[in-house]
Amino acid sequence: MNKTLVIIPTYNERNNIQKLVPEIIELYPNLDILVVDDNSPDGTSDVVREMMAEDDRVKLIVRKGKMGLGTAYVEGFKYMLSNGYELAIQMDADYSHDPKVIREFLSAIKNYDLVIGSRYISGVNVINWPMSRLLLSYFANFYTRVITGMPIKDSTGGFKCFRRKVLESIDLDSIHSNGYAFQIEMNFKAYKKNFRLIEIPIIFTDRVAGASKMSKKIVWEAIFMVWKLRIKSIFGLLK
Repeated sequence: MNKTLVIIPTYNERNNIQKLVPEIIELYPNLDILVVDDNSPDGTSDVVREMMAEDDRVKLIVRKGKMGLGTAYVEGFKYMLSNGYELAIQMDADYSHDPKVIREFLSAIKNYDLVIGSRYISGVNVINWPMSRLLLSYFANFYTRVITGMPIKDSTGGFKCFRRKVLESIDLDSIHSNGYAFQIEMNFKAYKKNFRLIEIPIIFTDRVAGASKMSKKIVWEAIFMVWKLRIKSIFGLLK
């Protein structure tokens, strides 16, 4: 197995992270885990520090405040590149992404450069979402495919595995997007740089504990991002 880092952004995920990290460690003894915490008021980082004291596979970055999902992943990617990891797995802390599926990502990445966990590659595999949220996600992905031309059915999902060379090829300092827009931007740049992409089916389950970070701002950012990416691509301005 290549040296792999699992990157998990957190904000007020104390209850989830104290179960998720030990579970990943038990399932995959060869993986390291990096929690990127936005100075959670609920003490998420304190829980992670306790785990760090007992296991050096657990890493932590604490940021000064709530700065967003996309920039949290960028910090995680920079850590991954600076510390000699070959693979980066990104996933949510709220158990919407099943840690058992990491094994399938590690298998698929042997022949690809970016593996995307897809809720829509084999039907609609989403549990416990209200119909309004499901329709928003589904049609957001349809809209993204039409505007960008990416042959990806789930461009907005956050369960993915990157090879080092993909992240090295992208100007991470130029990425300031969050939420849906961040996921679309990373996928699009990898696609336009001709890396090998594949979607694998996952079952997405709505969060077990805590509050959703979804907002209207995240939705509008994604709507405009697809046009921004297409225009930059046309004029050769992608970094």
